[in-house]
Amino acid sequence: MNSSVFDFLLSAAPVESVPTDIAAIAAQHRARGAGFPRSIDRAVVAGFDSAGTGTAFLGGYQEALGALVPTLDATGLTSMCATEANGAKPSQLTTTVTADGAVTGTKSFATLGEFATRFLVIARAGEQADGRAALRAVLVPAGPGVVVTPLPALPFAPEIPHATVTFDAAPGALLPGDGYADFLKPFRTVEDLHVVAAVLGQLVRVSRQAHWPAEAVEQLLALFAAVRGVSTEDPGSVGVHIALGGVFERLTRLRAELAPLWDRVDPEIRSRWERDEPLLGVAGKVRALRLATAWRAVAED
Repeated sequence: MNSSVFDFLLSAAPVESVPTDIAAIAAQHRARGAGFPRSIDRAVVAGFDSAGTGTAFLGGYQEALGALVPTLDATGLTSMCATEANGAKPSQLTTTVTADGAVTGTKSFATLGEFATRFLVIARAGEQADGRAALRAVLVPAGPGVVVTPLPALPFAPEIPHATVTFDAAPGALLPGDGYADFLKPFRTVEDLHVVAAVLGQLVRVSRQAHWPAEAVEQLLALFAAVRGVSTEDPGSVGVHIALGGVFERLTRLRAELAPLWDRVDPEIRSRWERDEPLLGVAGKVRALRLATAWRAVAED
């Protein structure tokens, strides 16, 4: 093992035989990242070993869930289940969970779909004193009481499946803490950081294989260093939200700066990147609102 994840990105040989099976891709990512104790480092390694943005996203997404719930079994695949037909705000959720962990309801968009071995479900567990929904996070294994209905592939990153998941008194394990404050809200930030790390790892792979100038590699590693630093902080911090806004802004500018270099890249790899690049804009409106809220909080202090 090299002395640091930066050394790995600069000297390791990328995995060339990328499997098409989701479970096999995840197993490959786990094997390559096993020597790195930090989830953000395993995410960038997963991206480095990904021939496309879809499989890079898979690595970042799984590492984000592992960072959010450290007790997760690393050998399985987890899907976050929050969004419902009306949205993902606490007031919009109708899926319920009983005191003994039985989940009932439908989640309209679950990443990984039928490949998930367990679902991290955000569900209502009654009401708080002020009348707002009391939410809990529940780990529900795929199996009895769980029906997964695949959704059509998205136009970008079609390798990653999505599904509607219906729970009918499905047995699960309640996780300690508040479902919104301790799980759903921080996950949006944790996921952003880990997915950006994975995409940067993928771009380092491309830069090395296509012999981009050293300055391009330096910029990719510098941005990953920023992501790595932000990832050590509390994801609920106002400052983290502002710093993450800067990370995304720099990523947007860096993508524009690197655009002319894609002429050096294998046409199939370039075409796949162009197809999947819109993935980086997913949840952009949510991030913008979060950033504006953070700046308002700073102004009020």
